[in-house]
Amino acid sequence: MMKDIFKQFSRLLELTLVSPQLILFYLTTSNKFIQADVERWVTIFQWTESSQLINLLTLISRNSEFRNLYYHRISKGNFYPKILMKIMKLFYPESPLLFIDASCNIGQGLFIQHGFSTIIMADMGENCWVNQQVSIGYKDNTGRPKIGNNVRITAGAKVLGNINVGDNVTVGANAVVTKNVPDNCVVIGVPAYIIKRNGLKVQEKLV
Repeated sequence: MMKDIFKQFSRLLELTLVSPQLILFYLTTSNKFIQADVERWVTIFQWTESSQLINLLTLISRNSEFRNLYYHRISKGNFYPKILMKIMKLFYPESPLLFIDASCNIGQGLFIQHGFSTIIMADMGENCWVNQQVSIGYKDNTGRPKIGNNVRITAGAKVLGNINVGDNVTVGANAVVTKNVPDNCVVIGVPAYIIKRNGLKVQEKLV
């Protein structure tokens, strides 16, 4: 009995301490993106909490990767929440091991799993998934990647240069992608090559 009471009190205290973040959520013009992010993360985590606001506060409190994404969404919105965000960061800091470039345009529902030593410097579509030790960004001064919808970039992968990665692509662990990737493919290797296209096993070079 006492254990349950203590858990409930700890939960209430956790949510209370992080509740000022709701000011940013209600003021920002990016709240539709944030709502979609929350729904995606909750679905992946298989949480059963019915309140989206409680889920939002829980993610901000417990998950530093989500916090970085949340601040990125705020930075893409209107002016006043951006100013308040600078104050919020003093009390609820970002993860220093995950970098999301402020200039990136990222579609709804990005999920970042174990964002340790991860760099995201690309425009991305909706419902993408990025793992730890991933680098997405420039190879030279010609440009950065454009990532499609429903793309999963797994641990240690590198996606570099002015290239296009199509929809429904999976980039295998530690793969190095420097050429365009068609839709509906799985790529692995250094340099990366296609091992599955449209559900069929293949072995094709990227061109």
